[in-house]
Amino acid sequence: MLVSISLALAAGALLFFLLRHGYLRVGSAAVAALFGYALASTGLHTAIDHLLAAIAGAAGSLH
Repeated sequence: MLVSISLALAAGALLFFLLRHGYLRVGSAAVAALFGYALASTGLHTAIDHLLAAIAGAAGSLH
């Protein structure tokens, strides 16, 4: 859960700075924000969280 929150905050900060410096248009930022809202409201975030945990578990067992 902490990884999901950290990734969401990092993505939000990245979108903010890209938008502020002109590398990203307002429409693209709105689409990204709506996509994040759709993931959170439909419950898909739990599936993505499980996927990230599985990848982290598999990467941890490689060494």
